[in-house]
Order: sequence, then structure tokens, then C-alpha cells
Amino acid sequence: MTTEPFVFSDEQHLLRETVRDACQRAWPPEAVERTANGPWATKFWTTLASELGVVGLTVPETLGGLGAGVVDLTIVAEELGRVAAAAPMLGTTLATETLARVECETAATVLEPVAGGQRLAALVVTDDAGAWTPDRPATTARSEGDGWRIDGAARGVLDGAGADDLLVLSTTDEGIALMLVDGAADGVTRRAVDTMDLTRELADVTFTDAQATLLQVGPAVVDAVRGAADVATIVLAAEQLGGCQTMLDRTVEHARTHMQFGRPIGTFQAVRHRCADMLVATEHARSAVYHAAWAADVGIDDVAVAASLAHVVASQAHTEVSGGALQLHGGIGFTWEHPTHLYLKRAWSDATLLGGRAFHRARLAPLLEPPRA
Repeated sequence: MTTEPFVFSDEQHLLRETVRDACQRAWPPEAVERTANGPWATKFWTTLASELGVVGLTVPETLGGLGAGVVDLTIVAEELGRVAAAAPMLGTTLATETLARVECETAATVLEPVAGGQRLAALVVTDDAGAWTPDRPATTARSEGDGWRIDGAARGVLDGAGADDLLVLSTTDEGIALMLVDGAADGVTRRAVDTMDLTRELADVTFTDAQATLLQVGPAVVDAVRGAADVATIVLAAEQLGGCQTMLDRTVEHARTHMQFGRPIGTFQAVRHRCADMLVATEHARSAVYHAAWAADVGIDDVAVAASLAHVVASQAHTEVSGGALQLHGGIGFTWEHPTHLYLKRAWSDATLLGGRAFHRARLAPLLEPPRA
């Protein structure tokens, strides 16, 4: 275990500046008409992947990635969260982290173009009610001839509608397996879901006797998905932190410049106190997120504990800060034209992803219980 304090390196500061510049050019504040499937997202994702090379940051160099750490990935996610980017970062992280943990040559061939941004992949691990169920797959797969066939349904699949490759956790006679399914294959039906969050794509996916390729079967598959989910949970929390910071910055600026009764509204005590509460919530989220990322890279803490803690703290902060921002902006904050509603809707939606706050609180309880004498 390291005793060195956590600080960002010069290279990580440069990474943040580079990604922030790209985000601010691609997602200006006035771009409130953006949607998850718009041309902005495609162009921006291509820039991140091919020009900046940050999509496959944590993928090992032997598999076509940069071999960087979760802290680096967190920096990118935080900057994407600042602009509420409609980019498939979360779904891609789930897919790449899973593929990198699977011992299979086919997985390696799928991983490389996904990490390079040429293809999109989605991990199908929810059940037909949208619950996060890595231990109880909602789909079943059976061996038939030289291949496999798969049946079942999953709801709320992250980036599932536009994915080229679907990584499906399925139940087989040999145990839980990870299957590869072509998104355009016969027997695969995908329907984009209308959600509260306009910046995040979710889809309902149904498999009816669809052709599949076995990647790996056995307990190691569930461990791989759990490990990938921990990293994705940290990435999600980092995006939430970025959203908190943007809402705090814009609200403080609004309070500093918006006049009421002949003076800035920021001079009123009630407004000052609300901004101070937003700052405290944001800093709590920052501490939890950076600690989780650091734990994943250097092992200073149990990654599962740190990831769930980051999700719970960042979700609470994101909803509180976004809600406070909307109220302190007054009437304009409630209008469609003002971007505040995008952040608030995203905050409420993010709090339900990857199992949601209830799932992570339930997971934390036994992990934090002291050992009995």
C-alpha cells in the first residue's frame, strides 16, 4: 500500500486541459438543442477516439490501448460531465473493461476497434425489468451445431441501440457465459427508450433465437463483469462530479451578476448559504471520486467499497447541486432554452444507473461491517 499523497501528474494536468478544450469546442453552452443521437455526438466521439486517443485509455497496450490508469479515465469522464456530453463513454467503458478481462482471442479482436472508436459495443447485463443483475442473467444461450443461439430480453441497456457489438451475459448449461452478438443479426430487436435524460442513450433489446459466439463461460465471467462495473461506476461518479462543478460555477456567476432590488442576488444571505451548500456537496463528491480512482490504480482501498461510496456520494451531490442551481437561476432556470434542466434530468437519471443508489448502499453495508470477534 502506498503512503504517497494523491496529486495529479503534469501529464494528467495536460490531459485534462486537452480534453476540456475539445469539450468546450464541441459542446458550447448554447447547444441546448443537442440530443443523444445527434451528429454532434458522432463527430465528438470520433475526435476523442482517433485524434485524442482517450477512449481506450485503460486498455492494455498489448490489446491496442494506452495502458493508462483509472485516474486518467476519471479525468476524461469529469470533463465530459462538465458539458453533459452526449457521448457513449459509460457504455464503452463497461464494454472495454469487460473485454480486457476476458481470456479469449475473439474478445481481443472485438476490443481493438471499440477502443479505437471505429465500433461501438454495449454490455447487456440488465434483466427484462431493467434491474442490474450480473449474477442472474435474463437471457439464456444454448449450443446448436458449431455455434450458439440466444433468447431473452433486457431493458435499459446503456448505448444499446447504436452498438455494433452486443456483449450479452447469458445462462447456459455450463454456467454463466459472456456471448458476442452482432447488433444487426437476425433475431435481435432493439428499441431506443425515451428517457428523462436527453444526453444518455438507453435501449430495450430482445433476442429471439439469435446467433451468438461464446467468449468465455464460468465464474471468471461474473468476476470480469463485476470488475468492469466497478470501473464504470467510478467513471459515472466522475461525470456526476463534472456536472456538479458546472452547475456550481454557473450559479455563482449568476448570483454575482444578476441584480435584484438594486444589488446582486449573491449579496442575499439565503443565496450565499445555498451556494455554500452546493460547494460543500461538490467537494464531498470530488473526494469520493478521486479516492475511488486512486484506489483502483494503487490499491489503497477495496475498489468495490470505494466505487459504491463514490456512486452514492456523487449521486447525492449531483441531484442537490443541480436542483439548487435550477432554483437559484429563478424563472429562467425552468425554461427549455436554459441548459440547467439538462443537468438536473441527468442527475436524477445517473442516480439510477449501474444498479442505482439503493443497490450500492446495500452492497456497502456488509462490506463495511466490522469483523466479528
